[in-house]
Amino acid sequence: MRAVSPSNVSSVLERPVATSDRVAPATVSDIPQRRRRWVRSAILGAVLPILLVALWQTIATAGVVASYRLPTPLSVWTAGVDLYERGVLYQHVAISTQRVLLGFAIGSIVGLALAAVVGLSARISDFFAPTLGALRAVPSLAWVPLLGLYLGYNEDSKVALIAIGAFFPVYTTVASALRHVDAHLVELGRSYGYSGPALLSLVQLPSVVPAVISSLRLALAQAWLFLVAGELLGASLGLGYLLVDSQQNGRIDRLFLTIILLGVLGKTTDSLVGLLERFLLKRWGS
Repeated sequence: MRAVSPSNVSSVLERPVATSDRVAPATVSDIPQRRRRWVRSAILGAVLPILLVALWQTIATAGVVASYRLPTPLSVWTAGVDLYERGVLYQHVAISTQRVLLGFAIGSIVGLALAAVVGLSARISDFFAPTLGALRAVPSLAWVPLLGLYLGYNEDSKVALIAIGAFFPVYTTVASALRHVDAHLVELGRSYGYSGPALLSLVQLPSVVPAVISSLRLALAQAWLFLVAGELLGASLGLGYLLVDSQQNGRIDRLFLTIILLGVLGKTTDSLVGLLERFLLKRWGS
């Protein structure tokens, strides 16, 4: 074994040690890099929509498709401006967004609660899984007449339909993720005295944060799909109603406008879930 001389000891002690003052500038320098990444991502994300609009304009103006089948982007914009100036566009967007957010919140909360119970108990899973699996296979339109019969064709039935659509992705994804949580991690939590709700909230749920976020995004997409299904029947306001009304009146420009609005609103709400993802991963991701 090599002896340690006094000179070696002194050289080790004299090595520079990184302090918090020296590390801090590296953290600050990350901010411009994050901004550049965000700007680059935004620019790249905007390229395809711009190309699609340019292709749309070219096809519409070249007469490849008849104007009554494919309006120009300008005519769609004009239709949107007309509805906005009449104060109708905001009402359609606001009521649809309200229905989606309310139904999404109800369905997600119930889905998380039931997934927590089913995912942590094999017996309860055997009790619920067959029935919920069968109900998940029921198409969205099949729920409309049943909800209309019991709740009427009003806000309650529409929100309930959206909640059903949001419930199943959250329940299925989170329950499956909880069943596959590392058993050693659970035992470690129990060794610290955690059990029941404390074990779930402090150990098991944090370990499945990515699965929870994925389920919420799927649930949000389902919520918008079920919104259109609910508003296709028995609605006097909303984007689903505007979709049907535009088709019946031959307003293809408004029909395209409604589809674009559904896409923009869906992406916007998905981005909000992305902000929640950053917060949860920052808190529990490590």
